[in-house]
Amino acid sequence: MEARMQNIDNVHSHDVASIVDQHGVAIRSGHNCAQPLMKRLGVSSVARASFYVYNTKEDVDRLIEALNEVKKVFKQ
Repeated sequence: MEARMQNIDNVHSHDVASIVDQHGVAIRSGHNCAQPLMKRLGVSSVARASFYVYNTKEDVDRLIEALNEVKKVFKQ
């Protein structure tokens, strides 16, 4: 499985996390204890969602709606 990183351009990860939190979705933001990787990727922080067997389709839909709200707020 190939890992992909997708950013919302020019939106800090803490801003993403705050807006997503308002939609009832918890994500991690910051350097996620991976400072060497962040330096290598040329980013100061990332926002990361984690999924597990207990997540439902509705959880994923709520995350997508929240990320769309981030884009709307930051006009992307």
